[in-house]
Amino acid sequence: MAPPSGLQLVSEKVGGAEGTKLDDDFKEMEKKVDVTSKAVAEVLARTIEYLQPNPASRAKLTMLNTVSKIRGQVKNPGYPQSEGLLGECMVRHGKELGESNFGDALLDAGESMKRLAEVKDSLDIEVKQNFIDPLQNLCDKDLKEIQHHLKKLEGRRLDFDYKKKRQGKIPDEELRQALDKFEESKEVAETSMHNLLETDIEQVSQLSALVDAQLDYHRQAVQILDELADKLKRRMREASSRPRREYKPKPRESFDLGEPEQSNGGFPCAAAPKITEKPARTPSRSVPPLDQPSCKALYDFEPENDGELGFREGDLITLTNQIDENWFEGMLHGQSGFFPLSYVEVLVPLPQ
Repeated sequence: MAPPSGLQLVSEKVGGAEGTKLDDDFKEMEKKVDVTSKAVAEVLARTIEYLQPNPASRAKLTMLNTVSKIRGQVKNPGYPQSEGLLGECMVRHGKELGESNFGDALLDAGESMKRLAEVKDSLDIEVKQNFIDPLQNLCDKDLKEIQHHLKKLEGRRLDFDYKKKRQGKIPDEELRQALDKFEESKEVAETSMHNLLETDIEQVSQLSALVDAQLDYHRQAVQILDELADKLKRRMREASSRPRREYKPKPRESFDLGEPEQSNGGFPCAAAPKITEKPARTPSRSVPPLDQPSCKALYDFEPENDGELGFREGDLITLTNQIDENWFEGMLHGQSGFFPLSYVEVLVPLPQ
C-alpha cells in the first residue's frame, strides 16, 4: 500500500466539515492591530478637539497645509485664536480710554494676549505636523493595508474550506493551489501585522513630539503671563504711591429763569419739528424658497482657495450638492462654490 500523500495528511488533520482555524498567535496579533487602529482613530479626533474646541476651526485645522506654514508661505493657520480676539478687544478699548491706569493696563494685557495667540498658532502647527499627520498616515497606509491583507486572507480561507469539503470531487491540484494561496495570504498578513506591532516605537516618538510641543507652548505662555503680571503689579504700586487728587466741584453757573410761562430758563424755544416714522428697512438678503435644499450659516467663512464660497453668519445658502462628508456645494447672491458642512445648519436637506 502506497504511503499517504502530503495533501491527504493535511486533509486528515483539518477534518471533513470543520473550517480551517487560525492559530492563537495570529488571533492575538490581529486583536492588537484592531485595538491599535481604534486607539489611533479616537486619539486623532480628540487631539483635534483639544487644539480647537470650535467646530468651524477644527474643519480648517484638518485642511491646514503645515508644509506651507513651515516654509513661511502663510502667516497663520487661517482661523483666529480666542486669545488673539481677546487681545484685539483689549487693545482697541485701551486706545479709546487713552492715558489712564486702566487704559494703559488694557494695552499691556492686549499685547500679551496677542503674543499668546501666536504661541497657540505655533502649537497647532507643531502638533499637526509631528503628531496628527503621522498618525493619519498610519491610518491611511499601514492599517489600511493590513485590513486589505486580512480581508484577502479570509476570502482564501473560505475558498480553501469549500474545496476541502469537495475533496474527491475536484482535482487534487486545485485543492493544493487553494491551500497554497491561503498559506501565502496568511504569511503576508502576519508579516504586515508583525512589522506594525514591532515598530510601535514610532508612535511613542510621535506622542513624545505632542508632549514636547505642549511643554514649549506652556513655557512660552508662562513667560508671557509672568511678564504681564509684573507690569500690572508695577502699575498698581505706582498708582498707589501717587497722592490721590481730591474732587473739587466746579462753581455752579447762575441762569436767569425769566418769565414763569417760559420753562427753559428764559430762552424762547422753537416748535419741535414733527417726526414722521418710517418703517425700518431690513437688509436685502437672497432667501432661497423653503421648498428647495438650503442651509443657514452658523459662522463667517472666508474663502482660502479658488472655488470656495464665502458667507457671513446668518446667511441663507441654497444647497446644490454634497461633495463628501465634510463639504457642501451651494449658491449665495448668484455665486456658486464649496464650503465646510460644519459651518452651517441644514434647513431643507438635499434629496437622497
